[in-house]
Amino acid sequence: MSTKTSGRKPHAVCVPFPAQGHITPMMKLAQLLHSRGFFITFVNTEFNHRRFVRSRGPEYVKGFSDFQFKTIPDGLPPSDRDATQDPQELCASLRTSCLGPFRALLTVLNASAESPPVSCVVSDGVMSFGRKAAEELGIPEVQFWTASACGLMGYLQYPELIKRGIVPFKDESFTTDGSLDTTIDWIPGMRNIRLKDIPSFIRTTDPEDILFTYLKEEAQNCLKSSAIIFNTFDALELEVLQAISSKCHHIHTIGPISLLARNVIGDKAELLNSSLWKEDGECLKWLDQREPKSVAYVNYGSVTVMTEQHLKEFAWGLANSKRPFLWIVRPDIVMGDSAILPPGFIEETKDRGMLASWCPQEQVLSHPSIGVFLTHCGWNSTLESICGGVPMICWPFFAEQQTNCRYICTAWGIGIEVNEDVKHGEIEDLVNEMIQGDKGKQMRRKALEWKKKAEEATAVGGPSYRNFDRFIKEALRSSEQ
Repeated sequence: MSTKTSGRKPHAVCVPFPAQGHITPMMKLAQLLHSRGFFITFVNTEFNHRRFVRSRGPEYVKGFSDFQFKTIPDGLPPSDRDATQDPQELCASLRTSCLGPFRALLTVLNASAESPPVSCVVSDGVMSFGRKAAEELGIPEVQFWTASACGLMGYLQYPELIKRGIVPFKDESFTTDGSLDTTIDWIPGMRNIRLKDIPSFIRTTDPEDILFTYLKEEAQNCLKSSAIIFNTFDALELEVLQAISSKCHHIHTIGPISLLARNVIGDKAELLNSSLWKEDGECLKWLDQREPKSVAYVNYGSVTVMTEQHLKEFAWGLANSKRPFLWIVRPDIVMGDSAILPPGFIEETKDRGMLASWCPQEQVLSHPSIGVFLTHCGWNSTLESICGGVPMICWPFFAEQQTNCRYICTAWGIGIEVNEDVKHGEIEDLVNEMIQGDKGKQMRRKALEWKKKAEEATAVGGPSYRNFDRFIKEALRSSEQ
């Protein structure tokens, strides 16, 4: 592969949004670029860098000769808490605190004798300061939209929803009066969408709500980039991708990125694990002892929080199903408290349940004993479930998870949604239906069809594989000009 005409390696600076669901795909992309000859600088916030050191060890963050880690401050008060930061506080701070430090970092990297000059910035799609800093310094840049394309299309509607007087809502009655069930029929590339399926930050009465305004601005800023990379594949979101490509002509679908990394890099794709929590590998040994397609895997991702009552309902739903289950319970999953499971639950389920605080999810979802995934519908989880051929029980929490849930349950036919106010009887029934019922078997067949399409997209010569090659050529070409 050609490098810059100077004979030095091209140098990509990758800056993810500081949350696990964004860091994971950005790390995969960084490894893919590295495998094609790029020098990589991976930029975490200081807070997440400390979490990396705790979970992976100090040797990990030393990187290696042509893959280095750097940090910028996130502007929030110092904290050593091992948990995801509050999204509102984080977005408010990123908006004002990061452009200067990131621009200064790029300047230092450009002047460093230890690395080649920066040839491109790969910035998270909701971190437009990365694009601004690159533009100010005359460095080519691209945005990596780490969520779903349907999620981006939903965020892009925020200005139109304001213009039409639909949001912000006049008062809190929208939560109970059926307003959210209103069908929206004017979004290009999106059919059968209701207001409740639009990314959830529209659910506000405050026109200055931080998450609402932040995502409205960042989605629009994303379109100003020279190119957008998507962690999706054409067959999965074709209509939405076509609609987005009419707004931004250079889009590259290279997903599912976990499969692409496996095909391009091979076994080394696992070398740079990007988990901010320590993973419990014991669960894989536990799964080895279970029957094929018998286990309910439950994981709400890295941000979801719930009430203590909801935790109890999930617990007794799993217990009463009498099915084996692997349940990931983060210490910070209960709002403002530490997670305490109801009395009697452990005793009731000790022979067939396993609890862990975090796990290697990609490996879990491709394990033959997994029968169903109870998920918050984050995009990494959704794609990993598709790659494992596993149907889903969906309990979306916020952001574009509601949009993903709608596509999972209708467009793709591989999941069933749980009522927001979850009850244990519903969980019990759905777990049993998805593992042994006719509907569950039908969805598993459909999930395996999507798995095959994902594998075809990322195989050598497949569309995602070709798009990645095209992106590399364009990134190198623009960096040489």
